[in-house]
Amino acid sequence: MKQALIIIDMQEIFFLEEKNYLYQHKTLLKNVNRLINWARTKEIPIIFIQHTDLDSSGDMAKGKCAWELHKGLHRKSDDIVIEKITWDAFYQTTLEETLKKLGIEQLIFAGAQTEFCLDTTIRNAYSKGYQQNILVEGTHSTLNSSYFNAEQIIQHHESVWHNRFVQIQPMSCTNSECIVEI
Repeated sequence: MKQALIIIDMQEIFFLEEKNYLYQHKTLLKNVNRLINWARTKEIPIIFIQHTDLDSSGDMAKGKCAWELHKGLHRKSDDIVIEKITWDAFYQTTLEETLKKLGIEQLIFAGAQTEFCLDTTIRNAYSKGYQQNILVEGTHSTLNSSYFNAEQIIQHHESVWHNRFVQIQPMSCTNSECIVEI
């Protein structure tokens, strides 16, 4: 089954100021980069999704520092970057067309924010026929809300998604490499 790694909204806004830090942001970045490295060894295409505010005064308006994909990501010039304007990475973007062109049948998800962009995109992917998708533990995160802390939000969404919208897989790492059991 041909796979693609979809990394959603790993943008500077979540790494610039303490008030916006994603839950366990340093570990998250490390794990996402491990997943990127693993995908490269498997020759899995990597697609970065980048949220873009349409309002030029927004924090994530195109060209602003907070809008940029995180400088610490292991990106390469031939990786695909798709901008989106809503929580759904499929809505009015080229994502679906790109996946079809590449012959992708299975999606591996990572990124931010668990309860917004990741959730919406995972559910829409399922509705579009991508029904054997994967989420690797420790490769997505969010911010605390006024009702729940980030860890509770992550646990809740993983319990809803698992065995419905995605299979949640562990990543096991040694000093030299990480293996995703997919």
